[in-house]
Amino acid sequence: MIASTVQRARAGEERAFEQLLAPHLGELHVHCYRMLGSVADAEDLLQETVTAAWQGFGGFAGRSSLRTWLYRIATNRCLNAIRDGKRRPPTEPLAPFTPPTPSRRGDVTWLQPYPTAWLTNDRAPDPAARYVARESIELAFIAALQRLPPRQTAALVLCDVLGFAAVEVAAMLDVSPAAVKGLLQRARSAVESDPAFGQTSTGSVDTDERAVAQRFADAYAADDIDRLLELLTDDAWLAMPPAPHEYRGRDQIGAFLWASATWRAGRRFDLEPTSANARPAFTYSLTPPGGGVQRPEGLLALTIAGDRVARAVRFMDAGLPARFEHASPIRSE
Repeated sequence: MIASTVQRARAGEERAFEQLLAPHLGELHVHCYRMLGSVADAEDLLQETVTAAWQGFGGFAGRSSLRTWLYRIATNRCLNAIRDGKRRPPTEPLAPFTPPTPSRRGDVTWLQPYPTAWLTNDRAPDPAARYVARESIELAFIAALQRLPPRQTAALVLCDVLGFAAVEVAAMLDVSPAAVKGLLQRARSAVESDPAFGQTSTGSVDTDERAVAQRFADAYAADDIDRLLELLTDDAWLAMPPAPHEYRGRDQIGAFLWASATWRAGRRFDLEPTSANARPAFTYSLTPPGGGVQRPEGLLALTIAGDRVARAVRFMDAGLPARFEHASPIRSE
């Protein structure tokens, strides 16, 4: 059956080609996201991958699996996009108030959250496989990948996340297996030494983790800043892509939160629970004093460590609440 479908696709039957691609679209989208750190860019690169695969399918000789062939196309399209400067940092937004001096300026301002509902790996029957899938989609890991040279990112994702052999990755990247091992060694070392990489949740999202996240969200919505600070770890981080400002520790985070609450002057955040990158998150809207029309603002993603919040990432993108309400645009069932 599959051989017949391949033959029909090679002959130019578009429906047969779509049938072959359908099982791979979800994972290819996640792959492009890991490479680029942006859902919007991943959508564009997935479309480029599909177009390139359709145009080149007549030359697919079957010496590798269809999945491997598709990953080669997707990986190289992503590398080309990075090389050509398509992954440009967005314009830094202007704060409506004077923020405190940040602890540092973040360098991955294009980072976007990925709706957990779009992930397919949670369907895996093996709990260990689901755990690895979650760890490899967490925001801290995605951000760390963006700081690597592009070929190191590709080698790490293809080998350590997706399980391709070094010889397969060498063919995808058109380098030697020895070169892949060198890329992989340097990438592992860099990611493990990345300060953000240590800010990952432990294990699966359970009831306790959601409870901690909900307490944080309730305090956030109420502007109960003292309570918010109690819920943070000592070395917690607050980041706000696409703004580069990042704050570390209770004192610095508290200074920003007080400044923000003072500027809002009674306008409050309403938060709705969701999940981003396999971890607790909340879409949020801003409500005028005394009620009125809510204005979508963005998404708050949390990294939980025990009974505290180790990292809060407030994505300032008014389009995110709507994105997280809808099914994946690339899912084919």
